[in-house]
Amino acid sequence: MSNNKGKDVAEGSSSRSTSSVQQHQLTNTAAPPPPLSRYESQKRRDWNTFGQYLRNQRPPVALSQCNSNHVLDFLRYLDQFGKTKVHLQGCVFFGQPEPPGPCSCPLKQAWGSLDALIGRLRAAYEENGGLPETNPFASGGIRLYLREVRDSQAKARGIPYKKKKKKRAMTTTMKPNEETSNFPMQ
Repeated sequence: MSNNKGKDVAEGSSSRSTSSVQQHQLTNTAAPPPPLSRYESQKRRDWNTFGQYLRNQRPPVALSQCNSNHVLDFLRYLDQFGKTKVHLQGCVFFGQPEPPGPCSCPLKQAWGSLDALIGRLRAAYEENGGLPETNPFASGGIRLYLREVRDSQAKARGIPYKKKKKKRAMTTTMKPNEETSNFPMQ
């Protein structure tokens, strides 16, 4: 009898583990999630980079303690990895769109890249549980910094930045017998 009892226990545990493995396989056979879009991938990468930047501060900064000053420091930190030549005020090429030769002016992050980065981080902050009212990426200081970067880079390249105006829909009405052109109808 003791042999059967041990055999039943062994079979029971074996059949239970087999059924749990089969059940686990059934739940995991669902289609894998679709790959992230380029925007979503960049947003995730940027969010992780910013989080790593905060953790590397001395002392480390918790995300809940992050403010616009931390964001500004992060943007300045990123300048060291920039690829856009920004001519300084004293440079002979300052204000020239296409300088004829090399100079020792620093490379910085382009304004458009920073603007897009802030947009992605702003969205990621709220997706990760942050409140829109406390979003450090949406503060006035960040908008001011981006405007100053845009203007200084435009001035350094000699290309004034002009904001594109939104096109309005034409809302003119025509009288029933009014012609739309100067040519007689045939």
